[in-house]
Amino acid sequence: MRVDAFDFDLPRERIADRPATPRDAARLLHVRPDALADRTVRDLPDLVNPGDVIVVNDSRVIPARLYGRRLRPGVDPLKVEILLHKAEGGAAWRAFARPGKRLKVGDALDFGGGFRAEVAGKSEDGDVALLFDRQGADLIAALEAHGEMPLPPYIPREHGADDRDKVDYQTVYARAEGSVAAPTAGLHFTPELLARLDAKGVKRVAVTLHVGAGTFLPVKAEDTADHKMHAEWGTIPPEVADAVNAARATGGRLLAVGTTATRILETAVDDAGIVRPFSGETAIFLTPGYRFRAVDRLMTNFHLPKSTLFMLVSAFAGLERMQSAYAHAIAQGYRFYSYGDSSLLEGVPR
Repeated sequence: MRVDAFDFDLPRERIADRPATPRDAARLLHVRPDALADRTVRDLPDLVNPGDVIVVNDSRVIPARLYGRRLRPGVDPLKVEILLHKAEGGAAWRAFARPGKRLKVGDALDFGGGFRAEVAGKSEDGDVALLFDRQGADLIAALEAHGEMPLPPYIPREHGADDRDKVDYQTVYARAEGSVAAPTAGLHFTPELLARLDAKGVKRVAVTLHVGAGTFLPVKAEDTADHKMHAEWGTIPPEVADAVNAARATGGRLLAVGTTATRILETAVDDAGIVRPFSGETAIFLTPGYRFRAVDRLMTNFHLPKSTLFMLVSAFAGLERMQSAYAHAIAQGYRFYSYGDSSLLEGVPR
């Protein structure tokens, strides 16, 4: 499909700079096949049934933006900005760098306090391979000490992410370290809302998909067929797959919280609609014409024009329906993107 088909006018003031307080006070647009309904996130327990299953992404955002200096013998230090986007095992990461063109293989990068990395490679895509001087828990601790929460470019901060963002840009159930962008649909949940869902008899399970910085990148191709997604690592434990399949076998609906949970579930589902355990990378790109086999309902934030995320929700609920829903959201003052409001989408009937 033409990428232009997913374009729309979004006023800059519709992009949220801060989240709603409390989190579940955010607005929720219920997008049904025949109507739109304006609700709030705290209404969610009224919109699910006992026996339904909610699937969340429990990946935790790491402070993936680093500022440091390139050190090269005989040359003055050069200020650099690094945005990690994919773990490659041990001390190795791939990253976007500024100014990337001035880095060479073998350059040393110093982030302060003895925390360093070496440029181990460069790709044609413009990113670099880094080899840090530590790994595992020691690397995470160094990132916590020297890194910054990697807010998307649509959230302006004069001096970068602040102390509020350290809390706001993390779900309350985040557990598995590894994302460099938040699975933002989950930012609306509070312990109180989760307790009300539990009391309703809704089962909640967690998958993991470590979100990469590729989610920030614009679609530069003119046709969706020519766009290449960045691979991201995720896992669906056997007990989670069993719980999902058991719920659906008895009539429960599967509500995915976010496009990340949706993508890994649709990666792992077979043609019969059975979700299989999974561990590995996925680069699945969901566009109109795709037949969803796992996810019945999708809770997700409002996305930017011509983004892969708007393409996904258009595949899930229909392009015309989502164009109407977004026009309504803009007219009614809904807030967009990471810190914005939410929507609950009913999928196209199978």
